[in-house]
Amino acid sequence: MSAHNRGTELDLSWISKIQVNQPAVLRRAEQIQARRTVKKEWQAAWLLKAVTFIDLTTLSGDDTPSNIQRLCYKAKYPIREDLLKALNMHDKDITTAAVCVYPARVCDAVKALKAAGCSIPVASVATGFPAGQTHLKTRLEEIRLAVEDGATEIDVVINRSLVLTGQWEALYDEIRQFRKACGEAHLKTILATGELGSLTNVYKASMIAMMAGSDFIKTSTGKETVNATFPVAIVMLRAIRDFFWKTGNKVGFKPAGGIRSAKDSLAWLSLVKEELGDEWLKPELFRIGASTLLSDIERQVSNLYLWSKLTGVFEKGIEKPN
Repeated sequence: MSAHNRGTELDLSWISKIQVNQPAVLRRAEQIQARRTVKKEWQAAWLLKAVTFIDLTTLSGDDTPSNIQRLCYKAKYPIREDLLKALNMHDKDITTAAVCVYPARVCDAVKALKAAGCSIPVASVATGFPAGQTHLKTRLEEIRLAVEDGATEIDVVINRSLVLTGQWEALYDEIRQFRKACGEAHLKTILATGELGSLTNVYKASMIAMMAGSDFIKTSTGKETVNATFPVAIVMLRAIRDFFWKTGNKVGFKPAGGIRSAKDSLAWLSLVKEELGDEWLKPELFRIGASTLLSDIERQVSNLYLWSKLTGVFEKGIEKPN
């Protein structure tokens, strides 16, 4: 993980000037969805790269120590070993970026990963996930307990009502307290963009979260009716770019919710590459929150390998991303 975002003083004059051009954002989103993102001969490498950005997630009411153990095993061995050997990628140490669980399951994940002999980070949701409507004292204690149990990344949810009522100073102060409670753990702030009302609010909430010291901004909990979409992603990525230009601080981006297909993952990688550049295409600054995406990626990589056997495309090794 990269160095912490230091944050800045709250600048309400900047926030007050923000107005998102929605038609322009929607046109840009349509362009992304309309075109093919990666040529077939490059897809295997890009899909394996996508695996390394995944926060492999389980956030179910029936989570148990045994299914957390299975999740952690899959995080360490996301792609079949025989397939990686066939592609000559078995020595590249391909794992997911992290595992993401509820606070009560952090100890299980830490134990399972330690037993597997790997150092994949454990991320924990917190602060009254997914609604964020519990008392602030309770939300802060939830962060502290998750960190004590071994979580090195904390995915917090904001109180959406503060955005909808324009209470930007209160939102800033709340996230600053989350930042402090995290200690050395990295802070990933979930905006729940599907419940923020407008793209302008998405930009403003993104900027407040970064000013307050968030290391990542994340689209969704995965529990809202509308989760990660390209229009909100464009707005958030441009807020990240603007914040970097003004402060020099690089903040990460994490789309989550509804990203289930290998094709989807390629589109998200392409979007980040185009909007922020190759510097952001690393796990320190880009994650994908997903629970079922990995299965489709593995299936598609296998299909691509079979296709390559017929065409001879990968005879000298798979094509590397450019």
